[in-house]
Amino acid sequence: MENGLVIELRDVIVLLGRFPALSGLSLRVNAGELVVVRGPNGAGKTTLLRTVGGLLPVTSGHASVLGLDLGNERRAIRRRVGLLGHANFLYDDLTVADNVRFAVAAGRGTPSSVEPALKRLGLDGRLRDLRVSACSAGQRRRTALAPLIAREPRLWLLDEPHAGLDAESRDLLDDVVREAVANGSTVLLASHDSERTQALATRTVTVAGGHVTADTAVTPTTAATRDTTARADATGAPW
Repeated sequence: MENGLVIELRDVIVLLGRFPALSGLSLRVNAGELVVVRGPNGAGKTTLLRTVGGLLPVTSGHASVLGLDLGNERRAIRRRVGLLGHANFLYDDLTVADNVRFAVAAGRGTPSSVEPALKRLGLDGRLRDLRVSACSAGQRRRTALAPLIAREPRLWLLDEPHAGLDAESRDLLDDVVREAVANGSTVLLASHDSERTQALATRTVTVAGGHVTADTAVTPTTAATRDTTARADATGAPW
């Protein structure tokens, strides 16, 4: 992997049927970055994340993730990344803990990491033994996020991760994402919530028509200022 390069896409085309969902998209993401992807519905954000996660084949162009070729090593890539999509992909008849254990085992994670992940997301205690069918939308979303915390993948792919969460859970998610980056992971996050994600990002990338139309660095000062202002508005004090 060249100089910590985690994602390298050059002139990538991805077809959904005959439609070019990505139409010559180019993007480079280095280790330790938190890149927020923006754009209108249908711009290609979800397709980008699913492609990087090894779920969609590349029709043409150069594409590598974590030093692996997206053309012929997609299965290996899927084992190395963590993807939280629009759908939670949970089993309603299983408990919260069983869903997380299953996902961690499928991703070849460590079983002992399940309980700390549940606790980190407030899913311990009685919630761990609650069937997912009885969970709220926010509890389901946190359950879907827990395997990423447990597995600690080198690359996190988050598609509208704040959807279905209340304000407290959104703050918790933000803290978890910051911790992942601080621990050496790289994050690619697609979101419509520009005000919240601006405080997280080291870069923002705008996608429209299946390709990148803007790529902007976010300075730590800008992000910290926005985050402090948001907390002050909510609590009347900076922290």
